[in-house]
Amino acid sequence: MHKTKRVVITGLGVVSPVGSSIELFWKAILEGKSGIRRLSCFDPEYFVCKIAAEVNDFNPSEYLSPKEIKRMDRFVQFAVVSAKKAMIDSRLDMSKEDPTRIGVMIGSGIGGLHSVESEHSQFIAYGPEKGPSRISPFLIPMLIVNMASGQASITLGLKGPNSAVATACATGNHAIGDAFRIIQRGEADGMICGGSEAAITHMGFGGFCALKALSTAYNDCPEKASRPFDKNRDGFVIGEGAGVVLLEEMEHAIKRNATIYCEIIGYGMSGDAYHMTAPDPSGDGSIRCLQYAIKDAGIKLEDVDYINAHGTSTIYNDRIETLAIKKVFGSHAKKLAVSSTKSVMGHLLGAAGGVEMIACALAIKQGIIPPTINYETPDPECDLDYVPNKPRAHKINVVLSNALGFGGHNATLVTKKFT
Repeated sequence: MHKTKRVVITGLGVVSPVGSSIELFWKAILEGKSGIRRLSCFDPEYFVCKIAAEVNDFNPSEYLSPKEIKRMDRFVQFAVVSAKKAMIDSRLDMSKEDPTRIGVMIGSGIGGLHSVESEHSQFIAYGPEKGPSRISPFLIPMLIVNMASGQASITLGLKGPNSAVATACATGNHAIGDAFRIIQRGEADGMICGGSEAAITHMGFGGFCALKALSTAYNDCPEKASRPFDKNRDGFVIGEGAGVVLLEEMEHAIKRNATIYCEIIGYGMSGDAYHMTAPDPSGDGSIRCLQYAIKDAGIKLEDVDYINAHGTSTIYNDRIETLAIKKVFGSHAKKLAVSSTKSVMGHLLGAAGGVEMIACALAIKQGIIPPTINYETPDPECDLDYVPNKPRAHKINVVLSNALGFGGHNATLVTKKFT
């Protein structure tokens, strides 16, 4: 069997509710500046939840032509712009690269809901007689999940392995993990990868309200609504955005003198086979996923310094994720730092893993653990060190990033300080 390649992160690109530059994003997370507000893209008066984490500083025309913007759904725009930002950050000069050796793996949990709803409104407005002629020829290529990867590859001229992932809230982690494997096997020198989501529409928002998954107790103080692991949590807050990283084969990165944020050393995935939307109460799927990732990384339990938790702020997720961490790590669980950056920016669904990988890379590079804000009342069933309310300077060597999705999809990534 051939020796697997080492894989590093050399570029970061983000569009988020707390800022669409790495500097603004990281500053907001460390300062605990919430990006959650009363919903503004439509009137939420008749919805039980009235808050969301929207992206308010996004200007696609800085990166895309009017024609490109017209032909891309909002989630695709987020993905392509984040991919461009990651490439710029990496200083990878494609004029000196073989484009067939650089690929793309960007996913989305839901895809082009904005396009579906706007085109359906057009159809209804014109009626069954004239409606069909009003449907845009770009509807299908705007709504399909794989177009995040497709358009990023077209825009950037990347001809390497090209695929997409759709595993709900585990999408971002699966996309990065699958891209990691492609480079490990020697099938590419670099992969643009991560997740993108723009599902804050009448139907997307309404669907999560109908599921009773969203927070409703903090409509009058939105910035307090996302409170992972806190006893008074009552649901997640929907967000939107994209997080994309450039992974590179280590020797390829060193050869071009790239800035290396960290190294990816392990990837685990599992299925709950339990319920459409609820996690297995025993934590079985999450436990196995953590164990697979740790085994793949070839590390000891005590090597892990920090876990960027899935930490959605729902009653069940936070309790069961805590249980899984305790079962896997035993006595070391109490010595671990565990935090959820969703407390600041809400839950970005399919984009969550991509954005959270950026937070992990910056935490390792700068030696700072981001906090879990709004942690005020301890829950006896959530009894780990959640880095409450303030960031913590700490030497970080190994970090785990957890992602759990509807359908019982679990994905864990292990990153390490690069040496």
